[in-house]
Amino acid sequence: MRFWFRKKSSCQIAKDRLKILLISDRVNCSQEMLELIKADITKVISKYMKIDTENMDIQISAKKGISSLCANIPIVDIHKQCQAAEGK
Repeated sequence: MRFWFRKKSSCQIAKDRLKILLISDRVNCSQEMLELIKADITKVISKYMKIDTENMDIQISAKKGISSLCANIPIVDIHKQCQAAEGK
């Protein structure tokens, strides 16, 4: 279990940021645009679930001319109204 909750080293964080920068240049997505996308995704998912925004990872990648968005969002809990709706 500790594997999933381990904090990233500053070296790994720097590598991740560099990857994001390089990929965003390739797909013409600025860092500001990526931050807006993250904020929108966080806002929508937060309506239904409590998420760990500190460890959230959203990336845009480009392979073979196709861009894709990959999100790793740790879910802490589901809001009670969503649990009640699932029970219906």
